[in-house]
Amino acid sequence: MNEVRLVIFTRYPEPGKAKTRLIPALGAEGAAALHRRLTKRTLAAAQESGLRIEMHVTGAPLASFAEWLGEDIRFVDQGEGDLGARLEAASSPTPVLFVGSDLPDLTAAHLIEAACHLNAGRTVIGPAEDGGYWALGLTGPAPYLFEDMPWSTDQVFGITVDRLKQHGIIPVLLPTLADCDTPEDLRLWPDLRALPIGGEAAWSGNGPRPRTG
Repeated sequence: MNEVRLVIFTRYPEPGKAKTRLIPALGAEGAAALHRRLTKRTLAAAQESGLRIEMHVTGAPLASFAEWLGEDIRFVDQGEGDLGARLEAASSPTPVLFVGSDLPDLTAAHLIEAACHLNAGRTVIGPAEDGGYWALGLTGPAPYLFEDMPWSTDQVFGITVDRLKQHGIIPVLLPTLADCDTPEDLRLWPDLRALPIGGEAAWSGNGPRPRTG
């Protein structure tokens, strides 16, 4: 399982630049604090999985990330270009598993399941509730997945699967997860919204999130 590279994309939690779509609900400081908590949860799940972690980062020097998250992690600058260009730059060598850092429900078990499929030579994709994907695992080069993609829309998952099928690849579907990007998303995790700005989450992330309604 150690063959798989787990690549986590994140940015530095600078108020006003992190989780900007949540600022109307939480304020700049609150949105940045939530981003800090989610990134640490993601990293904890990754470390528990035993996979080889690379954090591809933006928004601050690499030394700032090491001070924040620990010096024992490999940090890589995301580089220039849109999300597609940055994903493609990070996609070699394979097998590689991409995940974001804003998934409150992510567990080590999700990552281990994906890695097992990758090590067996199977491409994987994790549908997100908003129509994108929360994970993408590749066993070989696939630049066609990153070019001319309408990122941040509800078309991303469908287009990605269609392009894989056009190249003779039927991906394994991972469980559907939701990311926390908008004020509406906060309704799914009322515990996150209720936390003080500087505090850590009371919910550990080890079980399913509390639901309302």
